[in-house]
Amino acid sequence: MQGEERRQILVEADGEGLPLMDMGSCKKDPDLCDYVLVADHATLRNPRQARQQHRFLEDLRKKGFQYKVKEDQEKVFFGIRADKEVFDLYRTLLMEPEGPAPRVQLAGPTTVPATTRIRIVNFILNSKTAAGDTFHDLVKDRVFETKFPLHEGEEDLKKKWAQWRQMFREQPVDDIRKYFGEKVALYFAWLGWYTYMLVPAAVAGLIIFLSGFSLFDASQISKEICEARDIFMCPRGDHSRKYQRLSDTCTFAKLTHLFDNEGTVLFAIFMALWATVFLEIWKRQRARVVLHWDLYGWDEDQEEVALELINCPDYKLQLHQHSYLRSTIILILSLFMICLMIGMAHVLVVYRVLAAAAFSNSALPFLEEQVTTAVVVTGALVHYVIILILTKINKCVALKLCDFEKPRTFSERESKFTVKFFTLQFFAHFSSLVYIAFILGRINGHPGKSVRLAGLWKLEECHLSGCMMDLFVQMAIIMGLKQTLSNCMEYLGPWLAYKYRSMRGRESRDPELRDWQRNYHLNPVNTFSLFDEFMEMMIQYGFTTIFVAAFPLAPLLALFSNLVEIRLDAIKMVRLQRRLVPRKAKDIGTWLQVLETIGVLAVIANGMVIAFTSEFIPRVVYKYRYGPCRQGARPAVDCLTGYINHSLSVFHTKDFQHPVKMEGSENITECRYRDYRNPLDYNFSEQFWVLLAIRLAFLILFEHVALCIKLVAAWFVPDVPQSVKNKVLEEKYKRLREKIPKSTDV
Repeated sequence: MQGEERRQILVEADGEGLPLMDMGSCKKDPDLCDYVLVADHATLRNPRQARQQHRFLEDLRKKGFQYKVKEDQEKVFFGIRADKEVFDLYRTLLMEPEGPAPRVQLAGPTTVPATTRIRIVNFILNSKTAAGDTFHDLVKDRVFETKFPLHEGEEDLKKKWAQWRQMFREQPVDDIRKYFGEKVALYFAWLGWYTYMLVPAAVAGLIIFLSGFSLFDASQISKEICEARDIFMCPRGDHSRKYQRLSDTCTFAKLTHLFDNEGTVLFAIFMALWATVFLEIWKRQRARVVLHWDLYGWDEDQEEVALELINCPDYKLQLHQHSYLRSTIILILSLFMICLMIGMAHVLVVYRVLAAAAFSNSALPFLEEQVTTAVVVTGALVHYVIILILTKINKCVALKLCDFEKPRTFSERESKFTVKFFTLQFFAHFSSLVYIAFILGRINGHPGKSVRLAGLWKLEECHLSGCMMDLFVQMAIIMGLKQTLSNCMEYLGPWLAYKYRSMRGRESRDPELRDWQRNYHLNPVNTFSLFDEFMEMMIQYGFTTIFVAAFPLAPLLALFSNLVEIRLDAIKMVRLQRRLVPRKAKDIGTWLQVLETIGVLAVIANGMVIAFTSEFIPRVVYKYRYGPCRQGARPAVDCLTGYINHSLSVFHTKDFQHPVKMEGSENITECRYRDYRNPLDYNFSEQFWVLLAIRLAFLILFEHVALCIKLVAAWFVPDVPQSVKNKVLEEKYKRLREKIPKSTDV
């Protein structure tokens, strides 16, 4: 079937003899069309789909649109452009915002920015037609395949921004705003500022880590562990049936001291202060940028109402509503999903227990000797895979909950979705870390009377060098995998998909159609394209601040990742993806509250890590209560001398339920294990309760001090610079002065 015959079917399907090209074209304006709609050739041969296409295009024409049709061997392209009158109404309604922006004089001709044109056209395309259909409904019915705005004038961004060699150069935020709109520009402005502020945090974390190297061989605790050849540790599970010398853990003890040392507390307090300063200065940066863009007084609700009125003058305002019943149901469903996320952490526990049993019976000697290390590493890999699966599930659940809540506007829907999705993602990412930091090894009982899973498998215990090693390894693997693999897939996936689609299609000789084809072959974008980038950064920010006391290198890894992420996102948006629909914004929205929440959670989590996971409190208590310096400092003796012997409880091997199964049990009468228990009845000793009281007191003190520092920093650094406040005040003063009639002499 030839092209003319296909067009004839399209117009005759509705019983009219008007040729499609005469219904409207873009010939009146030499500029490119605002949007391109794409349909499959098969739709022209289907009378029902052809009628729906014609009806939709006719509805656009009545609203003030022109369009033209071009075809290739597989697709039909509809280029549409809105008339000037559509944007004149927008200027009349919204180009005089309350705020410091100068008033726009409507008398003279004003060029409507491309971002504004695309935003308004996209809103009208997504709205219901006279027949009650939306473009999304037509896509479901396969009347159209997709729609997209065209990339136009992006060469400057390609040169200055979307190149790997521009990695260390400042981002052209104003140019990004002119091309992608304020929301994308604010994302990159925030990401750039976050990356810049990571430098001092990364340096501080690196100093804390390297300071451990300076004491690598000088630590009294490491010395005692390395020299403890006559101390035997009790078998740590069903996979280990032999006693291990404490001196065998010498290397791990030294490595643990790299991140579990006296500087950990200072670094945790520093990061609490850093998170506050970062957010407060970002608020100041945002205020300057928004004032520069004349959006300080812009109102999102007013914008959405104006777009509704432009699309339909008879639009009726949707008022705010609240249903306690609906909110209760959503709360119950959300709590159920959170419990499910926490339950996934228990799946990881089961895996680690079963993996320990499997590795202990492995034919590989290395696995049999390093069961704990193998379980920790593979457990982190399993956790990463679980996160990828749960991300898909969480997004669907959050969308369903938002639809049930019936938000009033798109921006309100986006805000509610952000809160729900982030909450679910937070528990999916951090539930296993909470288990490792605060539960692992603490509910296992003691040798001879171990807690068992289903009465069969003994629960996993911490590494012989302490639970901080488990937490460090888990954080390192998750951050390394998530950032390295995510960045690779984020770039390679779209690049390979674009190359594949480009190779399949044949280029047209028509320059305009060839440009439409090139844009069509780019990777599609959707509502979540920018949202996913924000979510990725929020989770990374959580890893950078929460549990940073156990992994001081987190800011450094985040810094390296962000340097790549900025250029990767730039290349992806400019070169590999269709053009994002520009959106106006004067802040990063709900994400700011997410960042503030993470900052508070970071204070609590790091305080608990130092109090309950780290050896910091036991070392300090021993130093001043039980050690050789309890009566005063003794220059010739290290105050931590004897700490290892004090911190290990004694277990008599005769009390094992099956002592004959233990290798070497005939020569060993007692073994040691990490806990504070009496050697006779194995109940908790006095030291345990003293330590618990001091741990709780430290936690309360640390959190109050850190939160007070955050509050003082937030008060000390104003959210809005005085220059911005003065500029706004001056503009208000000018407007009021203009309204006062000039006095005349009588």
